[in-house]
Amino acid sequence: MRPYSDKEVFIMGITQGGKPFRPSDWAERLAGVMSQFRPGGVQPGSHLGYSPWCVPNTIDGIKCVVVHRDLEESEPMAWAFCMNFAKDNGLKIQEASQPNS
Repeated sequence: MRPYSDKEVFIMGITQGGKPFRPSDWAERLAGVMSQFRPGGVQPGSHLGYSPWCVPNTIDGIKCVVVHRDLEESEPMAWAFCMNFAKDNGLKIQEASQPNS
């Protein structure tokens, strides 16, 4: 597993009540929607891969999306969309610098 930057935030696929979030492909869907927000802006074919600022992953067996704070600096509305998605769905948000809780 790669080391994470303190500029990264994890949207964990676990609700505040401790239940797995559904549908099971939620992380890929969210990252897919965010694929256009990337360093240098939209390029031909950029929709075919995830943005380095918003990537689905699995940590300790839990689906998550790793969101880089550079997204907040470059595209504040896209950052707000990700954070509001997590809040609206009761998902845990964890800073990369925080220990697992």
